[in-house]
Amino acid sequence: MARDGAGDAVSVRDVIAAVLILSGCALGLLGGLGVLRLPDVFARMHAATKPPTLGLVLVALGAILRVDELADVTLLVLVIMLQFLTAPVGAHLVGRAAYDSGGLLAPDTAVDDLADAPQDPDAADDVAEPDAAQGSRDESVEDGER
Repeated sequence: MARDGAGDAVSVRDVIAAVLILSGCALGLLGGLGVLRLPDVFARMHAATKPPTLGLVLVALGAILRVDELADVTLLVLVIMLQFLTAPVGAHLVGRAAYDSGGLLAPDTAVDDLADAPQDPDAADDVAEPDAAQGSRDESVEDGER
C-alpha cells in the first residue's frame, strides 16, 4: 500500500480510503444477499437500491481519497450525484409498477399504504365524480321530502 516511494509507511488517508472502499463493497454484498433472501418484490427493491447506493458512495469517497487529479475527483462526485438522482426514482417506478400489476405482498406485511390510493390518475377523477353526484341526489331527496 505504499505510494510514491514513501517506503513501507501507510498514511492515515490510505487506511481511511481502504476502510471506505471495503465498507462500500460489504454494503453492495449485503444488498445482493437481500435481493436473494427477502420475500417480496418490494423488500427486494429496497435491498437492491438502499445498501448498494450507500456502498457506491463509500467506494467513490474512498477512491476520491486515493486519486490526485481534479478531473478524477470531479468524475467521482458526478457518479455520486447521478446515483442519488437515479436510484430512488428507479426504485419508486419499479415499486409502483409492481404494485399496479398486482405484485404480491409478503404474508407478514403489516401496512399497505397504497391500498386506498387510486391506481391511475384517471381513477382519481372517477372517485371524485360519484361524490358530487351523490351530493346532488341527497339534495334532490331533501327537496322532495319537504
